[in-house]
Amino acid sequence: MDFGYSARTQDLQAQVTRFMEEFIYPNEARFGREIDENTRAGKRWTPLALIEELKPKARERGLWNLFLPESEYGAGLTNLEYAPLAEIMGRVPWASEVFNCSAPDTGNMETLVRYATPAQKQRWLEPLLDGRIRSAFAMTEPAVASSDATNIESRIERDGDDYVINGRKWWISGAGDPRCAIYIFMGKSDPQAPRHSQQSMILVPADTPGIEVIRPLPVFGYDDAPHGHCEIQYTNVRVPASNMLLGEGRGFEIAQGRLGPGRIHHCMRLIGLAERALELLCRRASRRVAFGRPVADQGVTRERIAEARCQIEQARLLTLKAAWMMDVAGNKTAKAEIAMIKVVAPSMACRVIDWAMQVHGGGGMSDDFPLAYSYTLARTLRFADGPDEVHRNAIAKMELGRYA
Repeated sequence: MDFGYSARTQDLQAQVTRFMEEFIYPNEARFGREIDENTRAGKRWTPLALIEELKPKARERGLWNLFLPESEYGAGLTNLEYAPLAEIMGRVPWASEVFNCSAPDTGNMETLVRYATPAQKQRWLEPLLDGRIRSAFAMTEPAVASSDATNIESRIERDGDDYVINGRKWWISGAGDPRCAIYIFMGKSDPQAPRHSQQSMILVPADTPGIEVIRPLPVFGYDDAPHGHCEIQYTNVRVPASNMLLGEGRGFEIAQGRLGPGRIHHCMRLIGLAERALELLCRRASRRVAFGRPVADQGVTRERIAEARCQIEQARLLTLKAAWMMDVAGNKTAKAEIAMIKVVAPSMACRVIDWAMQVHGGGGMSDDFPLAYSYTLARTLRFADGPDEVHRNAIAKMELGRYA
């Protein structure tokens, strides 16, 4: 088990780091200003000019679509090679989009690469890879505990050459973006089938009649415009039968193929977020004086700094192990490691960011620093792609199975 980075990965690390230093960090304030200006102009749900300006720069440098292992469409990197790059991008929440490596598009592109027909790939995958459109993944529902996806009640019913879709979804990330052109929709196609064969996934163009975006859902007060996490009503939405992915009853199979890499990507980015928080903590603690000495000299501060470094390193090693196992043995074999890192990384990031906020005092809760928003992202990821409890239960079942 060798986690040493290849020469190509080290070169890409250096390139991504330079890009972040040249174009991302200096523009963090501008990012906030553009959101404020769009809000005042009544254009809150408008793509930011900054992002669109930086995308061609990343693409010119070959820093584009760096995910998609074992695919003709990506950069040809393995999960292990992509991991440190995602960590660097993750230090600033909006940076991944500049490299066309942001969720939920990455997971949706992986889904299309694996399961879409040539015609579906031509219509949806190619413009996504090109960064011309964005997408959303419609699974979670407000009326049921969607952590158990067998509870999903939305219906996908065959009617001649079409499927008719009805249901209500929420927390559909990316649906607020006016560039969102396609939903991958999960619903129940056969309620009488075996439990894990009742669900299907189907491609639903965002401009199909019957789709109503009811509202963006704020997260701790942030609505994440222009990205958004929306509640959506689907009423008699009719799409061609050819939009079905893989076939009826294959929804769970697709979900497992999609969510494994997506969970790893989230964890990679969270480690970057935690690293940035620890850096801010150390800089702030070294500059501020309380009770006659620098905050960095206080015992509790040093204890937290040390613990943060230990926890970040532990989380990174577990993430790299999961990525390595996905590469050498496949996502199914790596399911325990994927579940473990999905539990470990968000909780670790929440703790480290919380400690950084504490050192920043009242400023830590303000928008003068990125910590408050970073905390909301880390806390949200204890739900996204499966809540902690589901992953812990899966880990425990696998562990008990070793001794059955």
